[in-house]
Amino acid sequence: MSVRFDDPNLVSCAGLAAVVGLAARCGLATLLTERLVIAAKGGANAAAKILALVAGMVAGADSIDDMDLLRHGGMTRLFTDVRAPSTLGTFLRLFTFGHVRQLDAVAAALLARLAVATPILAGAAQVAFLDIDDTLRQTYGYAKQGSGRGYTGVKGLNALLAIVSTPLTAPVIAATRLRKGSTNSVRGAAKLLADALATAHRAGATGLLIMRADSAYYSHDIIATARRAGARFSVTARQTATVTRAIASIGEHAWTPIRYPNAIWDDQEQRWVSDAEVAEVSFTAFTGRRKSEHITAQLIVRRVRRLNPAATARGGQNELFAAYRYHAVFTDNPEPMLAAEATHRDHAIIEQVIADLKDSALAHLPSGVFTANAAWLVCAAIAHNLTRAAGALASVFHARARTGTLRAQLINTPGRIARSAGQLVLHLPRDWPWEAGLDELFRQALHDPLPATT
Repeated sequence: MSVRFDDPNLVSCAGLAAVVGLAARCGLATLLTERLVIAAKGGANAAAKILALVAGMVAGADSIDDMDLLRHGGMTRLFTDVRAPSTLGTFLRLFTFGHVRQLDAVAAALLARLAVATPILAGAAQVAFLDIDDTLRQTYGYAKQGSGRGYTGVKGLNALLAIVSTPLTAPVIAATRLRKGSTNSVRGAAKLLADALATAHRAGATGLLIMRADSAYYSHDIIATARRAGARFSVTARQTATVTRAIASIGEHAWTPIRYPNAIWDDQEQRWVSDAEVAEVSFTAFTGRRKSEHITAQLIVRRVRRLNPAATARGGQNELFAAYRYHAVFTDNPEPMLAAEATHRDHAIIEQVIADLKDSALAHLPSGVFTANAAWLVCAAIAHNLTRAAGALASVFHARARTGTLRAQLINTPGRIARSAGQLVLHLPRDWPWEAGLDELFRQALHDPLPATT
């Protein structure tokens, strides 16, 4: 066997052509031209440079140097205006906060168009969920602007995310915000939530929309923002004195066992016997504020029995009385209690989005300039949503698969470029295991007419 790097017609990510074609048909280049204006030297052709960054991220680039993967074999025959990594790095460093907000507007508008053109948010007109959370992206050295140690004790930058999903679809990113590493979770979250709710409505979430968050976002501003936008809320309540008193007021007979991992079905009583139980009580929150700002809703409480398996295994003394751990959720979700409690636990879906981002473009924050990294985060969100839209077009399986799976099976497919009758032809591997999904993606993204978008 010998190796030669001499074929000018091969590409390593043939599926990227379908994703970029989908972006073009949804008007991403037009949105960038209209809304992103960078007058500084080096800011010319901003739309082409953002498109290059997004395309590289879709193909798996997680640093500036990785953008070189767009410049190999026959890639220049598939795509125009491919830029060198050094050019893209210089361009990112020109961003100001205002430019990042312009890019945020582009990302929001593109998501609304993708929701019309693809089934990326199927069922949103009936039920949709908006989850908000933050994550710390670790940084090293002293050159990163804004890096600091936050609540985790790890030095880095803080990324705040809002995602939208439905019971039928995987989540997409509605809004992002990069913050200093030392910031607290709720700082600026109300403004981002308002932006994300507006984006969700434009993307078709016109039915029941439930905002979910953990206890870091248990604040009046967050819940009031959700209510002003016409959304319901489901937020983990902190164990304040008023919450503790409300839990203590629940009677012993009010608790309902739930089907938990260790639950056992009792045939005689026809019910689940579980160490986890749920009850609810009416609760008024934020009573320390003026009366007009009090919020009354349901407090759904889950209690789990505290056990000490180690002591029991050693033949130690059994418990004298039951002790419980309590988890309270403050919500106005109209679903029945057990369904509402289960719906809130599904808030963990946002961790999958964070894991997908860290497995791709957010593996690094590549620049020492804070606003450059903020723009990189927005581009990562655009790339994530385009990848999700491609999966939704490909097949039912790919519609819910991880983005890493989509890259491996649909996007990073080797191909050879040829020309026939004046058209480019991509020759893909015979017996490709995911041929049906990839063929469907190319057919819908490049050939079939898409619904009109505005």
